[in-house]
Amino acid sequence: MAWIDHAIFWHVYPLGFAGVDIRGDQEAHPGNPGEAHPGDPGEAHPGNPGEAHPGKNGKAEGLKQLEQSLDYLIRLGCNGLLLGPIFRSHTHGYDTIDHFGIDPRLGTEEDFDALAAACNEKGIALVLDGVFSHVGEGFVRPELIGEGVFEGHGDLKRLNHADPACQAYVAEVMQYWCARGVRGWRLDAAYSMENSFWAEVLPKVRQEHADVWILGEVIHGDYPAIIAESGMDSLTQYELWKAIWSGLNDANFFELEWSVRRHMEFLEHFIPNTFVGNHDVTRIASKVGQDKAVLAAVLLLTMPGIPSIYYGDELGMEGIKEERIGGDDAVRPEWKPEWVEGDEPAVLGVWKSLIALRRQHSWLVNATVETLELENEHYVYRVQQRGGQERLEVELSLSPSPRAIIRNANAEVIWQR
Repeated sequence: MAWIDHAIFWHVYPLGFAGVDIRGDQEAHPGNPGEAHPGDPGEAHPGNPGEAHPGKNGKAEGLKQLEQSLDYLIRLGCNGLLLGPIFRSHTHGYDTIDHFGIDPRLGTEEDFDALAAACNEKGIALVLDGVFSHVGEGFVRPELIGEGVFEGHGDLKRLNHADPACQAYVAEVMQYWCARGVRGWRLDAAYSMENSFWAEVLPKVRQEHADVWILGEVIHGDYPAIIAESGMDSLTQYELWKAIWSGLNDANFFELEWSVRRHMEFLEHFIPNTFVGNHDVTRIASKVGQDKAVLAAVLLLTMPGIPSIYYGDELGMEGIKEERIGGDDAVRPEWKPEWVEGDEPAVLGVWKSLIALRRQHSWLVNATVETLELENEHYVYRVQQRGGQERLEVELSLSPSPRAIIRNANAEVIWQR
């Protein structure tokens, strides 16, 4: 098995994690470029973008804070760190101005090297967020900018992806950070780019880093075709994410079971990235409530896929994404180390036990799923090892109250809530 087949990621949005002021004094700077209307970042951040607004403690120590959190990541049971943007930008990180420079609001080049070295020492795979669809005002390579803007937002300029120089630039960026310890890339807004661009770029990256893992952000579409045409390794499984919270919310396991069958079709071609939360969506506990959020965790950690756990979800954190400027702030909070010090929250124990169960059954990454019982509020499925005898049986019930039971191949209960 490749290293990625054993990966369970802790997904962090670093600027929020560090408590960075991403808008400064302007109300026009959004939390997410695709959902609001940024103003002119140059007016609020003269000189070196990012330097004016470090963390709320007045220090740019986000990367150091991440390094200090690695032991917690390991205690949680994860072995991968999936980061949001860390490169120089004006505001939220998705308006990159220099892909070769660390955002000063998060720390220094030395801080990054220390984080990468610590990840390597502790056996943690470090994956970065590459925003190559578009760039911010003041991008250091303006000759690579094409026509048009990203999803109607004037300050986010589209790169000219047909330009061989742009393809060479992106490949160089990815190779550069891989050489500094990065094991993989999340490609932001991959859904907005031609697959042919990545078919040119990724082979160049793999010439020097053969085991690099490439995850494309795709919301919906012909997933197998995207994989085949682009050369990416995995895609974000938004269809399963939606079916999980919607099925739990609406007491409709039929919707969930349909998406699981489609998920199985994807697994014939690639292993998707599965999740129940990320930096762009309302927290799962706010979507379905605390009790049903446990069932969402059961689904995430017993279904095949490469799972990522968005920081705070394991603590039952709540937060509602709103369609307004700053509407992402509630789902991108500052991290408080005291949350995981001392007495362990009960919900954290639940997540840790499920992660441990998945660790004990590493074959789950590409298992098959068979429905055994299906009703609106009751769903029983078997996950089976491909080419082997290992299997688990998972029973989920919503009535009279949310309940989950996991049994082994001998029909013995090995986990329940």
